Parts: sequence; structure tokens; C-alpha cells
Amino acid sequence: MLRDSYIIVMLILSLFSSELALSAEEASAPAEVRVVKVSGVINPVLADFISAELVAANAGSTRAFLIELDTPGGLDTSMRAIIQQMLGSRIPVIVYVYPPGARAASAGALITLAADFAVMAPSTNIGAAHPVSIGIGGSGNNEPGDTMMKKVVNDAVAYARSLADQRGRNGDWAEQIVRESVSTPAEEALQLKVIDLIAVDEAALLTGLDGRTYLRNGQAHKLKTQDVLLSYAEMTWRQEIFNTISNPNVAYMLLMLGILGLFFEISQPGVILPGAIGALALLLAFLGFQTLPVNYVGALLILLAIVLFILEVKVVSYGMLTVAGLIAMTFGSLILVDSPEPYLQISRSVIAATVTVCGGFIVMVMIFVVRVQKSHFVSGLEGMVGEHGQAVTALKPHGRVYVHGEYWNAHAEQAIAKGSEIEIVRAEANLKLLVRAVKSNPAFQATKEKEDDPD
Repeated sequence: MLRDSYIIVMLILSLFSSELALSAEEASAPAEVRVVKVSGVINPVLADFISAELVAANAGSTRAFLIELDTPGGLDTSMRAIIQQMLGSRIPVIVYVYPPGARAASAGALITLAADFAVMAPSTNIGAAHPVSIGIGGSGNNEPGDTMMKKVVNDAVAYARSLADQRGRNGDWAEQIVRESVSTPAEEALQLKVIDLIAVDEAALLTGLDGRTYLRNGQAHKLKTQDVLLSYAEMTWRQEIFNTISNPNVAYMLLMLGILGLFFEISQPGVILPGAIGALALLLAFLGFQTLPVNYVGALLILLAIVLFILEVKVVSYGMLTVAGLIAMTFGSLILVDSPEPYLQISRSVIAATVTVCGGFIVMVMIFVVRVQKSHFVSGLEGMVGEHGQAVTALKPHGRVYVHGEYWNAHAEQAIAKGSEIEIVRAEANLKLLVRAVKSNPAFQATKEKEDDPD
């Protein structure tokens, strides 16, 4: 009995010591700061990626969430989706404008304002968040377009000030970046209380933020960044592909590749591979254009260009339909993406190169099509046109001829003597040939001389 009690006590002690060891190991394990690098335009793909990583970081034991930012701006909807996740985060969010030479412009400036801790590297800048007037018309004084633009600006100003006030930052500066497109370097931003710290690298950032406080539900919490590990998040291959084709230039080139593939398949049916590649490229292009402000007039002009190119194959226009199609494609490409922001526009050099290549390819295909249409048949009755043979009987105008080891019924528009060399002009119905005498044939010459001399 005593021996059994001793065994039970030892088992309890061993389990207790194991739990203590696990607790000590967990306590000694370094905390993590989740890092997401943003370099490029703020688009829906990037917004989904950041939001998903922030949700995962909040669900785990991550100490903080760090966004390394270098962006010229982006779409308003994507920016607001990121900021909503930041404002609802349980753990603190740090935005670090990095590396040196980077910028947080337009949408990036508001994302920085929404962070619990805003940090910039030396030689970086922030600001220029004036909203662009996509699709807003109007000219002169007091036009509907001007009124709508004022509403957009006022809405952006209110949003920027609310973010600055919530994080205890300079609200007047937040209004200036929207109304006046002010852009501020890192040192001045620190003086204006726009950011919390200037750090040359990630190590300096963690050291500078250690012990600083942030608010959650009205309560102050202290951020501890000593001995933390930086855990970098990477996009999946699917997100990488989607993010790449969201680039306006890439999406546009995929669109042109799809057009060329389908045009080649229609002009030369049965090749299959160009049509398959063209269909795939078009689907990827449509996927990319979902993230861009597309002007449907531009899309319709490009569609018109496709129709004109196809008609060129069916209608003899001596190249006029091709010229009209290239003009429609050029103008459609120029207005396809409806945004004054350079990073959301299709490069003019890309448009020029693409239209030139498309035009050259289409002209080359048309040359081959016309050449095939004008070429002689090499088999069947049509393939006999132009072949030479011999008149078995006199053709006055009907008779028989011998061609390629076969006897044929034939007729001629002019009389042909028996034994004369003939040339097939046309294959007619009922296996009958229209022939003519070869000009070098003496019988033909005699007939010709007789016709020329009626006496």
C-alpha cells in the first residue's frame, strides 16, 4: 500500500515538473513581430493580403504588426479596407516608411496616420493625399463636377483629421495634405508631430519603440520590443500572380496578346494553340482590370478594333479596315484606364510599342491570307487550271483532250485543230474543261493570222 502511494506521488510530481518545464520554455521563447512589406500601388490584392495577415497576427501571440511601406498611393477602397483592419486590431500596428528614399504618398499617408506608431527612415517623405477626380466632369464656375469634387475633398479631409485625432497626431497637417497636396520629409514630419520616431533600420525602430504606450478601449498599454523576432509574411503564388497582373501595363499587354491570339485563330481556323493562348491571356487581363478604374469607352474602342480586324479578313478593303482598327485601338488604349495618377495609367511607350507590334502582326497575317487566297489549287479539278495537254479531236468548239494520262471532254471559245497543244482555262460542271490553244502552237498562229487577215 505504501509502495503504491509512493508511485502515485512520483507520477504527480513528474507531471507537475513537466508542466513547469513547458511553461518555462514558453516563457523563454522570444515574442514575434509580424512584418509585411508593401512596395507598390495599394490595390485590392494588397489590401486582402494585409488584412488576412493582420487577422492571423491578432489570433496568435504576436507582439505587434509592422508594415514596411513604400507606395505612391492607390485606390481609396483598398486603403479604407486596410485602415479598418488596423483600427480594429487588438495588437499595436506600426507603419514604417522604409527603406531610405521611400515614400508614403496619397493613400500611404493616411495608412501611416492610422497606425499606432508611425516611423520613418531618413530621406523619406509623406503626404500628397489630394483625391483625384476620376470620372468627375464640369467646367467653368459652379458646375456639377466642381461641386462633386468639393464633396470628395471635404470627405477626405474629414477622414484624415479623424485618423490624426484618434492617434494624437497633427490634424492641421492632415488637412493640408488633402487640400494642398503637401508632402513633408521625415525630419519635418517628426517636428510637426506627424510621426513618432525616425529610425535608420529595423533594429533602431524596435529599440526606439520599446516601452512606448498605445491605447486600446481607452486604456494605455506598454509596447515591449526587446528581444523580439521579426517574422516576415510572404504572398502566396496565387496572390503574387494576381498582384502582378493588377499592374496596368501587364494587364494591357495580356489584353493585346489575347486579341492577337483570337485574331490569328479566326483568320487561320484549326491552329488551336494561338486561340487557346489568346483566351487564357484575355481571362487574365480581365482579372487584372477588375482592380483598376476601367473606362468602358476605351474598352469598346478596343472591341471595335477587333471587329474591324476580323472584317479585314472577310472583306476586301485594301487595308482601310486595318488602319481604322489601329486608330481605334490606339485611342482606346489611351483612355482605357480612367485615372490621372501616373501609377494607375498605362505607359505611353508600352501603348506605342504594343500597337506597333499588333499592327505589324496583323498586316503580316493579312499578307499570308491574301497570298493563300490568290494561290493556285494543287489538287482536284481546280488544280488542273493552267495545265497543258493535247487536243485529241478538233474542238469546233467541242471535242476531247488528253491531259495527264486522262481523256476529258472539253470546249473552246475558238476553234482548235486536232493534235494542237492546249491549256486548261477552267474546270466546269459535269467534268468538262474550258481550254484554249497555246500561243506557241503553229495551228494557233495560223488561226490567228487568218482572223487578222479577212481577205
